[in-house]
Amino acid sequence: MTHSRRQFLFGIAPIVLPSTVLGRDGAVAPSDRVTVGMIGMGRQAAQVNVVQFFGMPEVQVVAVCDVDAWRLENAKKQVDKAYARKATSGLYKGCLAYKDFRELLANRGIDAVMISAPDHWHVPISMEAIKAGKDVSCEKPLTRSIAEGRQLSNLVTKSRRIFRTDSEFRSLKNFYDAVELVRNGRIGKLRVIRTGVPFDEVSCPGQPEMPVPPELDYEEWQGPAPRAPYTEKRVHLPHSYERGGWMRHLYYCDGMISNWGYHLNDIAQWGNETDRTGPVEIEGHGEWPPAENFWNVPITFEINYRYANGVRLIYKLNYKEEDAYVKFEGEDGWVYAEYERPLKAQPDTILRSEIKDSEIHFPFKSDKQDFIDAVRARGHTLEDAEVGHRTTSLCLLGHIAILLGKRLEWDPVSERFTNNEEANRWVNNRILNPRQA
Repeated sequence: MTHSRRQFLFGIAPIVLPSTVLGRDGAVAPSDRVTVGMIGMGRQAAQVNVVQFFGMPEVQVVAVCDVDAWRLENAKKQVDKAYARKATSGLYKGCLAYKDFRELLANRGIDAVMISAPDHWHVPISMEAIKAGKDVSCEKPLTRSIAEGRQLSNLVTKSRRIFRTDSEFRSLKNFYDAVELVRNGRIGKLRVIRTGVPFDEVSCPGQPEMPVPPELDYEEWQGPAPRAPYTEKRVHLPHSYERGGWMRHLYYCDGMISNWGYHLNDIAQWGNETDRTGPVEIEGHGEWPPAENFWNVPITFEINYRYANGVRLIYKLNYKEEDAYVKFEGEDGWVYAEYERPLKAQPDTILRSEIKDSEIHFPFKSDKQDFIDAVRARGHTLEDAEVGHRTTSLCLLGHIAILLGKRLEWDPVSERFTNNEEANRWVNNRILNPRQA
């Protein structure tokens, strides 16, 4: 797996796959393959998501979609080239290209979609895809508000569609191993979890309005977000796959607090067995850039959560310390998992502990394999809509706590604050400005 953090033809008829495009010497017949449409073909989709699907013989990427015509053309070429290498003729030009995701969803020949659009589009596109009868894998963080996450999870349950929140951290061996060790009692009773995310530079002076690039449908890109003048720092650099400025603006994203925060806090909740519920108390502090700064997501934060089982979670953004990590501290020791580094534990004998067949054990596979396996078996993914909603909610709860600067009490069943009606306003609404409180 490649780990990188930080997509005008309209067809209604079922897609017919050429028999020469089989992969692995024709091991999977075209009629047995899951047809996938890619919605959003920016950096994450082009460099990570679609590449993983190319390596899966049981999958055929049949369509791509993006509101940026330059990225759309590149995506179609990328897919056609990948399958041409597998064709005996060395030729393939069967990938459909859509500017409008609604047209892609109307194609009955597409079984599932991979949504890699900006965060503000995640829930609207996911819900439309589910209503269209598609199985969905959607990039994290799943939502921009707690209420829309609840709506999405309820819709998935009612529809019985397959849903996967797309985060690869449950498929990174050190994080996976850490959770199995904790869940099987190797550190004794869990007491404290610490998570940290890397610093993201958000310094950006005020931006003048610029002409919209001819290849970009800026109105459609904005979608459910407030209308605002176009500038490169608001969207992404033309003809580029560099990290988009939208990831640092509250109209479209909550910033690192939920971006990288989703990854690490999902592992924390998984290890704590709370990935389908949430904390009962939240308190935090942080700061945003100066008012004149164009990007406006939190630049520092430390948030303390308490769960009903007594476990405390301490979540912060790091300047000079570890990059991205989860540390589980128990009565008998600790386990520390850091991004792209070996697992650590104290005592170190914990690392030599074998997980027996009779103990808690999870399937170990990539996020994409987990999704496709569930689609084919009509089963459950390891990180479904409810898990994605609860972990994203954890990050949003922290954002609300630092916005209001107050200790908040939370009921994870009703998903309401019990001691602050002002805070409940943000259950239903997206934070669009750090000075809204």
